[in-house]
Amino acid sequence: MPSCPFCQIVRKESPAEVIYETDDTLAFFPTEPATRGHTMVIPKRHVRSFLEAEAADVQPLGLTVLKVSRALQRVLNPEGMNLITSAGEAASQSVDHLHVHLVPRWEGDAVGEIWPPKVPTSEAVLEEVADALREFCGAERLEDRNPE
Repeated sequence: MPSCPFCQIVRKESPAEVIYETDDTLAFFPTEPATRGHTMVIPKRHVRSFLEAEAADVQPLGLTVLKVSRALQRVLNPEGMNLITSAGEAASQSVDHLHVHLVPRWEGDAVGEIWPPKVPTSEAVLEEVADALREFCGAERLEDRNPE
């Protein structure tokens, strides 16, 4: 995608502090990190979000996420770490290219709590949604899925 900022980084048309690269993935620091060591991991192939990823995209991306997260843990020794990915504007996806945030965390950091207060859901609603999801997951194979 010519106008995608992450594709521009992959093509080396835009600068980035790259910390790890494979044939299929790239890990780099965002321009406005949430914490020290905050790292983005992307597939080099343009994929809009994890909802549109193919099975072949997931393994190399996952392996790079593991490698970089372990490096962050070893080098920075954070007290915790968030792994975040979003799909769609309602989920705060700001760049339409699949990306995983690795965010090292420390007590009292600027990120703060990421989950809203807990609100109970009725057992009937939980069961209805669970039944529909179990049926769908049992009937469809990821490899057969056509995202559009």
